[in-house]
Amino acid sequence: MTTIFLRRTIASAAATGGAAVLILTAAAGASAHVGVKPDKTDANSYALLTFGIPHGCEESGTTKVAINLPAELNDAQPTVNPNWTVEKVTEQLAEPKKLADGTSITKRTSQIVYTAKAPLEHELRDALVLSVKLPDAAGSTLYFPTLQSCETGQTDWSEIAEDGQDPHSLKAPAPSITITAAASAGGHGAASAAHTTEAPATANHATEQAAVVTDSGADARSWAGLAAGLGGLALGGVAFARNGSKRRQESAT
Repeated sequence: MTTIFLRRTIASAAATGGAAVLILTAAAGASAHVGVKPDKTDANSYALLTFGIPHGCEESGTTKVAINLPAELNDAQPTVNPNWTVEKVTEQLAEPKKLADGTSITKRTSQIVYTAKAPLEHELRDALVLSVKLPDAAGSTLYFPTLQSCETGQTDWSEIAEDGQDPHSLKAPAPSITITAAASAGGHGAASAAHTTEAPATANHATEQAAVVTDSGADARSWAGLAAGLGGLALGGVAFARNGSKRRQESAT
């Protein structure tokens, strides 16, 4: 009887441990790539793009992240992150580019470079946020090739799937977003007016920082849920063992 009970307990513990490994593996795999998450994708709107930096190069800490802007974007405003210094890199255009308001520009922001004040450890992640004006091009996909430099080595997240190719088959895909149709006139007009009106820098900063907190908070809640789930599995195993012990005592009496 005791032998059967021990076998069942070991099998239960093994199943619990296996489930935990699967859960942890799935969580790690979901954040394996440098990706971008927009708070909106409406054509001709202002959006906050959050770039997640989930891990280093192999096991080496991240020291620099250079985000290349697609040709469709003329500029980007980087959000201040206390763990990084940031600079905007500009390029001279081959010929003047005419804007929707009738004005022309001769250069554009081509790259945003974040440099870590201390290497971001391999086991940790961070979020870098850019504010951009999306083009009026519903249905098009914007790619942001990103070079991640580490204490040892680097990863060039710049691969773009060819026609018919599965994007998930790429080893180092470039972060990307797809522009959707503009919002209805009811809400879009008011939002555009708010963005075109000059606002205090502190207000813009607070809005963008809130986006970072929200993104980080979501990750925190995900890991908290994972921890709670694993804790529940462990408690279940303890309860199973206690019930088995109680049944043996009752049988003895």
